[in-house]
Amino acid sequence: MSHSSRIGRIRRWLTYQRLVPLLALASGAPATAVSLLLIWTGEFAERTQWTITLFVLGSWVILLFQLRERLVRPLHAVSNMLEALREGDYSLRTRTPNRDDALGLILHEVNQLAQSFHDQRLDAMEASNLLSRIMAVIDVALLAFDENDQLQLVNPAGERLLGQQSAQLIGRSARELEIADCLEGATPRVTDLLVSDGLGRWELRRRTFRWDGRPHRLVVLTDLSQVLREEERVAWQRLIRVLGHEINNSLTPIKSIAESLASLLERDEPLGSYEDDLRDGLAVIGGRSEALGRFMSSYARLARLPAPDLKPLDVGAWVRRISSLETRLPVRVVEGTEIRIEADSDQLDQLLINLVENAADASLETGGGVRVGWERSDGTVEIWIEDEGPGLAATANLFVPFFTTKPEGSGIGLALGRQIAEAHGGSLTLRNRSSQPGCVALVRLPITRSGSESPTGAGSANQPPE
Repeated sequence: MSHSSRIGRIRRWLTYQRLVPLLALASGAPATAVSLLLIWTGEFAERTQWTITLFVLGSWVILLFQLRERLVRPLHAVSNMLEALREGDYSLRTRTPNRDDALGLILHEVNQLAQSFHDQRLDAMEASNLLSRIMAVIDVALLAFDENDQLQLVNPAGERLLGQQSAQLIGRSARELEIADCLEGATPRVTDLLVSDGLGRWELRRRTFRWDGRPHRLVVLTDLSQVLREEERVAWQRLIRVLGHEINNSLTPIKSIAESLASLLERDEPLGSYEDDLRDGLAVIGGRSEALGRFMSSYARLARLPAPDLKPLDVGAWVRRISSLETRLPVRVVEGTEIRIEADSDQLDQLLINLVENAADASLETGGGVRVGWERSDGTVEIWIEDEGPGLAATANLFVPFFTTKPEGSGIGLALGRQIAEAHGGSLTLRNRSSQPGCVALVRLPITRSGSESPTGAGSANQPPE
């Protein structure tokens, strides 16, 4: 056997629980040997010598075993607790330790660690229980897929969506379940899915998360069919109410005048005596018919707005061009940063022209002015039109089609403008100014990746609307 092998075997044999007693034995050996030497070389009776020798050796051995127990037993206790923690058992505790010494402090900290793990596990179980209950009662389908597109988690709403129990669904791929399209494409979006209840419209959202150290994708599907049917019903009610109101406003005088004209024709008098009445009655009938035709054309215009044809658009040039079209009063343009967006310039022209005209109409009533500007804000460009008119009196009906406070207004400008803004992924809002009379119209439009901003701004002139 080689020298290195012998050293290795010795090191493996000299474990901690053996090394400590050996060191204690070695530390007491010189004193024990000297005391025994003095006893056996001195003038003592043999019985005394054996008694003292046994007492010294016995005490020495007993102390060595006690030392081993006091050192090794607490370490065994700590080892058992750490093993229990590793196995997930957080109920074990050591006896109440004395925190005034080093060993007691170690035992105390291990107890605290076990208690901390116990509390964390309890919190995790409560959170998991709460999550399970939420998933069970929420009326949204939740599906979790692993990196191999296999279903790992599904809630009751997802089971109803797929028409099977979770035991039959877990482990199957998205392609087998015929929902592979849900794992691709941009989200959120509205998609049509052929599920157990038939073809329906669903809002799709998708997020990534990690579970057991592995990446997963969470698919959230919200049934929009019932909501859309309710919205459709409300839209039909609103359409019928508006159409019925406008048609009745025209048919009622037409009917009354037609009856009056019929009664005139039943008279025995010559037509020349009431020719003017006939002409006036027919003029009223023609005028009301023409107004009804204009109303129906306006409604058709709202319904037939085409999808925007997106092309690069310089926001500054667009705002300056539209502002120059207003000739009744000067429109002050507050220059913003250079921004380009993807938009349908024809539709946005129609939107901004209407807003500038509304602002000019309001400012002409009070002799005020109009300011128009733009600025970048969180991935969007905000175009604001500020007037100094009397402000908004009835904000609830601003975007209701054919609601207008102008004698010659059609009532579709703001409704059409909001429809154009939303078709571009933006929004249109109106509010009264806070510090003085007037109104602010705010158009928000998204800035695409091709949008750019100049490195230097326009200075302090670009002040946000009040």
